[in-house]
Amino acid sequence: MQESQKHIIPNVSHGCGEQPVEEPESYSWPPIPSVDHQASSDEVIQGTQLSVQHLAQYCTHESSSGTSTYHPVHSSPSSIGFSANGSPTSHPDLQNYQSCGSPVNQSCLSNDTDDLGHKMRELESVLLGNDLDAFDMYAITDELGPNQLSSEAENWEQMMEMISRGDLKEVLCACAKALANSDMSTTELLMSNLRQMVSVSGEPIQRLGAYMLEGLVARLASSGSSIYAALRCKEPASAELLSYMHILYEICPYFKFGYMSANGAIAEAMKDESRVHIIDFQVAQGSQWITLIQALAARPGGPPQIRITGIDDSTSAYARGGGLGLVGQRLSRLAESCNVPFEFHAAGISASEVQLENIEVRPGEAIAVNFAFMLHHMPDESVSCQNHRDRLLRLVKSLSPKVVTLVEQESNTNTAPFLPRFAETLSYFRAVFDSIDVALPREHKERINVEQHCLAREIVNIIACEGMERVERYELLSKWKSRFIMAGFSPYPLSSLVNGTIKTLLQSYSEKYTLEERDGALYLGWMNRVLVASCAWR
Repeated sequence: MQESQKHIIPNVSHGCGEQPVEEPESYSWPPIPSVDHQASSDEVIQGTQLSVQHLAQYCTHESSSGTSTYHPVHSSPSSIGFSANGSPTSHPDLQNYQSCGSPVNQSCLSNDTDDLGHKMRELESVLLGNDLDAFDMYAITDELGPNQLSSEAENWEQMMEMISRGDLKEVLCACAKALANSDMSTTELLMSNLRQMVSVSGEPIQRLGAYMLEGLVARLASSGSSIYAALRCKEPASAELLSYMHILYEICPYFKFGYMSANGAIAEAMKDESRVHIIDFQVAQGSQWITLIQALAARPGGPPQIRITGIDDSTSAYARGGGLGLVGQRLSRLAESCNVPFEFHAAGISASEVQLENIEVRPGEAIAVNFAFMLHHMPDESVSCQNHRDRLLRLVKSLSPKVVTLVEQESNTNTAPFLPRFAETLSYFRAVFDSIDVALPREHKERINVEQHCLAREIVNIIACEGMERVERYELLSKWKSRFIMAGFSPYPLSSLVNGTIKTLLQSYSEKYTLEERDGALYLGWMNRVLVASCAWR
């Protein structure tokens, strides 16, 4: 059992932490609310309303390559525009940044007030030129004591040194810290500098930085939810083109890893069953079940009768070009070609609204339940007293399933406070963007679209939104295990055959991907960062 780790965002002169934000493995339900020593997210957001008007002119990301176009979200008060070189355009108001803190060394402090004022003006001349109207340092020295002035000056000097180093990660973390502390002047200054450092067509950290910055801007303007909705993946107009999600599915093994490991557990649990009922709580395009139907068709003794209940709300139609009926037709044609008795039941309802009456269970069926990349969308006890996350697990347990599969991002963006959550998001998606950089050339016409429409919305939601509006709430597998055990489940270890199948899959991808089997679960990572975890329960 790992010990819980306390993550603290360091001073502006240092970078963010690299490791996942761990929580204590012990899980109490419901937890006693804790009081954060820092201002709450709602307080921070309320305290920043004065700066919203500064952000009203921003437009959403546009590709600099000319090969992909994303129209601005005019209804959103806060998004970021990009210039022809792929860098965010600066807002004119933010260029006229003013501050009462100017870099002053301790040596500048003197008991002689006139001498102090003279030295302050000398420093201003060096830093700002002859335009001294923007700062009235005499007024400042009258209002601030020597110690406070020195502290402010030292912080300013550290910040300017950090900016001059050009460490994008460091500046992003400093900006997040300033925003969390409601330090609007520092926030706007850092945002102005960040716009010159990020690019949707640059290095992985620059591309990620563009969307992290958009999340910060949206949080400042309290418009994260509107940007999240606008950035949803969209099906291309041409039926011949693959959707952006399918491109991501092909170039990176994250989805294939999750689907194959879950299918392996289901196939093994159902090897002796003649009637199989699979309940998929986020069926999406139904791609996961293609390989399972083909595998069960080749089963010794003949295939079982398969029935799939596909749950998905109507808003997911954008990812498949139509309603759940399309999924049923596609899978029915496949099953027919494989001589597999098949039936599809469409449940067009949000998973958080599912009740027993929405799931048609028939006597004699062996039930398998699939939670692939979806449970983290369910609000838990930290968001709502209804706690749909645990409610669904208890509902599924009442069905007495033979196997329940879970695939989730190995990260904590659920209960982590804003600053640790920002650092965790930066660490997690840095690995994702690095892996995409290996798979698709930077000049590839679809790469910007994939990142912009399939990843940016999650990043913005994690950073900018709070409460019910924050729907991307990842949890570490240790926390998921506690939830499943509390609901009455016991682990169903994945077989070595599944492990071998995944290893074969990874051979066609970069050698930097890692696979680890631990305590009956599988972990897929990029270099030293675990990204996806898969396990099964019964």
